[in-house]
Amino acid sequence: MPLLGRREFLSRAALAGSLPFIAGATAPAALPPSGALLDRSRPPSEVAADESAWGKVQAAWSVDRSIINLENGGVQPSPDRVHAAFAELARHAHRAPPITLNREQLPQLEDVRKRLAAAFGCDANELALTRNTTEGTETVLLGCEFRPGDRVLTTTQDYWRFLNTLKQRAARDGIEIDTLKLPAPDASDATVVATFAAALTPRTRLVLFSQLINLTGRILPARALVELCHSRHIPVVVDGAHGFAHIPAHRDDLGCDYYATSLYKWLGAPHGTGFLYVRRDRIGSLWPHFPAPAELRENIRKFESIGTFSAAPFLAIRTALDFYGEIGADHKWARLRSLRERWLEPLAEHPGVIVHLDRRESSSGALATVTLPGLPAQPLAKWLWERHRIVVRPVEHPEFSGIRVTPNLSTTSGEIDTLSAALRTALNQGLD
Repeated sequence: MPLLGRREFLSRAALAGSLPFIAGATAPAALPPSGALLDRSRPPSEVAADESAWGKVQAAWSVDRSIINLENGGVQPSPDRVHAAFAELARHAHRAPPITLNREQLPQLEDVRKRLAAAFGCDANELALTRNTTEGTETVLLGCEFRPGDRVLTTTQDYWRFLNTLKQRAARDGIEIDTLKLPAPDASDATVVATFAAALTPRTRLVLFSQLINLTGRILPARALVELCHSRHIPVVVDGAHGFAHIPAHRDDLGCDYYATSLYKWLGAPHGTGFLYVRRDRIGSLWPHFPAPAELRENIRKFESIGTFSAAPFLAIRTALDFYGEIGADHKWARLRSLRERWLEPLAEHPGVIVHLDRRESSSGALATVTLPGLPAQPLAKWLWERHRIVVRPVEHPEFSGIRVTPNLSTTSGEIDTLSAALRTALNQGLD
């Protein structure tokens, strides 16, 4: 029997529902775990602020310690073992690509799909591998069928790329966009839900919101919002860019119809990896970005029909999942919140400082944005970098401005304390 061409092989395998491992194929072994990274016998709340407990975790990254990177919200560095696995997989793929890439590595993506699905709590046949949250979310926003006059509800604080995507659909297809202004960051979940409820109309066909708002760090009450929308038969897409491997929440905790995330943020997978979840009964009606064979209409793999791509970043996701598993979701969550509170709590007590965040555990994680009196965001971020080699994100929004600070598990308490000292200097002496 002649060997199948790459496209025919992948198409037939996808139609079968999975890509099997090729008999006799060998792939480079992932680097072995470095051993237990964290003593998880201690409760998360107890170990969160114990700096000695986190030394081995911090050492898992080869980051430039001459820079204090507190802008981990956009893109994070991978732990060394993840990057090493990715690099070896990439080298292996180039040894004989028709074999090493097409017939050895690409079939192994099904194992990655299964492991991610298990971590998110969905069926593997509901999860597509993508390059980032943008690709996943825009697949939904551009792939849903709308008629002129249909409405999509989102917020003024949702990601600018998605707002632009909806504007394109409005210009092209005649849909209407409703953007609600979120209540104050410390508003109750009930108030947030009531605000969404008031903005829904009989013509609302889709609702988009962020699991965690990237501008402020506020976690929205996703489950309650989804239940509200479903009670009116409105599907929901959740922007999970800052959710997966950050917030300890799974598919059933959300209940949404669509969910997209970037795995190079909080999971620490190689850059250019993500996933899109589509509830099984909605796969068939959602158009993919890139046309796929008609036979794949009900198959989640139709959203992966992008042509030739490197399997190495996606295969290294397995190593990132192993690393995350060694730390534990609850221990990671507690540590990130502890690092945030280490700098935010004393700063919040300073007169005139505005915290654009509800600091309750159910409403916030690692990210926080603050406005310091008399210190505009852009000059302050520039001063922190030039004077102290501290990287933060200046946030400029029509409703507020400030600096966004985002630690990672590679961040040390000493680095947080350096930020705190610098901010005290700025508040007391200005930026001169």
